Amino acid sequence: MDCSFKTEQGRFNYRVGAIIIHENRVLMVRSSRQPCYYSIGGRVHLHESLEQAVMREVYEETGVPFEIDRLGYVHENFFVLEPTGEAFHELALYYYMKPIQEYSSINESLVEDGVEERLEWIPLDEIGNYEVYPQFFKDETLASEHDILHIVNRER
Repeated sequence: MDCSFKTEQGRFNYRVGAIIIHENRVLMVRSSRQPCYYSIGGRVHLHESLEQAVMREVYEETGVPFEIDRLGYVHENFFVLEPTGEAFHELALYYYMKPIQEYSSINESLVEDGVEERLEWIPLDEIGNYEVYPQFFKDETLASEHDILHIVNRER
């Protein structure tokens, strides 16, 4: 069961995301349903640790085992989903991941809930030219060795 619940005021999501960097490129996902690239990751399951969740999500989406390098970002995101108008409060933690085995050739397609998704490597020095989620991937230097950053976005 995902850690997500709906109230009269909107929906809460508890998520993890992965930052996988190789040769100055970051691995992102693009779906046939959305116009933007987004990070590998998903909702945390009930009774699952954040670390377990991010390793599970990365393996499910890439087919390659990774381990956690370090926590990079805590992201609080308040937004309204169009066209439904549903208000969201989302808490996501983004982890830098490191491979357990060779992975540089990852570039696969998969289907989740009937939607085709494709993994793509985005050059870090060109990421500003892409529509990406989360937006702070464009604003921050993902390849830097920074402390944990806390980012809050309010789109409503």
